[in-house]
Order: sequence, then C-alpha cells, then structure tokens
Amino acid sequence: MEIERKFLIDVLPSDLHHYPFHQIEQAYLCTSPVIRIRRQDEDYILTYKGKGMMVREEYNLPLTEEAYLHLLPKADGNILTKKRYVIPLTEDLKIELDLFEGKFNGLQMAEVEFPDEETATAFTPPDWFGREVTCDPAYHNSNMSQRK
Repeated sequence: MEIERKFLIDVLPSDLHHYPFHQIEQAYLCTSPVIRIRRQDEDYILTYKGKGMMVREEYNLPLTEEAYLHLLPKADGNILTKKRYVIPLTEDLKIELDLFEGKFNGLQMAEVEFPDEETATAFTPPDWFGREVTCDPAYHNSNMSQRK
C-alpha cells in the first residue's frame, strides 16, 4: 500500500546540495492499471499501482537491466526523467523532492510517504512546500507520460 501526499515546489531549499539524490528514468507500459518501469541509478524496477489518489496499492518487483532495456521501447508516451533528492523530515518521514528534466524541465514536486492515513491526514507541510496536488490527476506521473 502506498500512502503519499504531493506538493508543488516554487522555491528550493538553499541547502539542497547537502542531500543525496538519485537519477531516475521511468516509462509507462500501461496507465490503467499503472504498470511502470524505472531505472533509478543502477537499479531497475517494475511497478504496478492500483487506482486512488492519496492511498493506493503498489507492488515493486526487481528487473534486470536487460529486461528494462527490452521493455523501454514498448512504453507509451513520454519517458520521464528527474533528479530525486531525499531529505529527512522526521525520524519516520522523508521528503522525495523531484526536479524534472526533459519535457517537464522546471517542474519541481515533493512527495511524502506515510505509514498510515491518520499520519498523512495530520501532516503539516514545511513552509517551503507550495500548492498540494495529491488529488490532482494532472500531477500523477502516469498521466504526465501521456501529455502531448
């Protein structure tokens, strides 16, 4: 189960260079249900996501580089690329700050994953977070992959 909230970011934290990051490339084989392939640094992952906005099913399976490269040409739409910074928020929560590249260059979005719905609902975002887009389907990466 994935429980997360998403926010647009207008102004980046000044200390961003202190945090680790990953280079991500992801593509969608299907958007209903969501079936995604992802390269994150040197790891390759196949993901299934169910329907939902803040709460939905999510299953991740490892892929080999060869399998990823075989599936990549079969993807529909845009291949998304981004740099993801991982910023600790509390002992249990972290911010995943995505700086999109390529077609969506300039888009900055933060996600926070939660252990349960109660924690997600009670969450107060940091001051530097912008508008919440958790329930806006336009900001689901799977929908972004289909934009012309």
